[in-house]
Amino acid sequence: MPSPNMTSLSGRFVVLGVSGGIAAYKAVEVCRRLIDGGAHVAVATTEASLRFVGEATWNALASEHCHHSLWNDDYSIPHTRLGKKADLIVVCPATAKVIGSYAAGISDDLLTATLLATAAPVVICPAMHTEMWEHPAVQDNIATLIRRGVNIVPPAEGRLAGEDTGIGRLAEPEDIVSKVCAVLEAA
Repeated sequence: MPSPNMTSLSGRFVVLGVSGGIAAYKAVEVCRRLIDGGAHVAVATTEASLRFVGEATWNALASEHCHHSLWNDDYSIPHTRLGKKADLIVVCPATAKVIGSYAAGISDDLLTATLLATAAPVVICPAMHTEMWEHPAVQDNIATLIRRGVNIVPPAEGRLAGEDTGIGRLAEPEDIVSKVCAVLEAA
């Protein structure tokens, strides 16, 4: 991908959604790049994602403390606050569960509730094993989201968790940030 126009990030409120897959470690670099570009980054995680990258990491890197619960937050209605303030939401990585919940309109955690509570552009960055990525249900959910105007950064081919290789690897952070910048420029 071409080098992003990082000026499109300056002063923007970006919600970085992180779901529970091993690729969550790459979201740390995405967060850093968004911050370096001048964005205000609010991280909204699933509880499962905190098993891969802890809350302390997000609290140290993001523009505000990590949001991970509908119930234990400084804000009484955190999902609507994040959804309304967002100039863009990027979900990195997006697991099959989060993609399916979003496509079906199910809001069973802070991240999916925030996705449903926004009118801002959304960028989804899928990451999962090849068999999961190629499953007809996941492909149908991706097609549904594309029809609804959601932007997708397709997974790459390469090493996956364990010794597996194939398509499903999270795109590289620079490609994700480039897409975020392009979507903000077009909005």
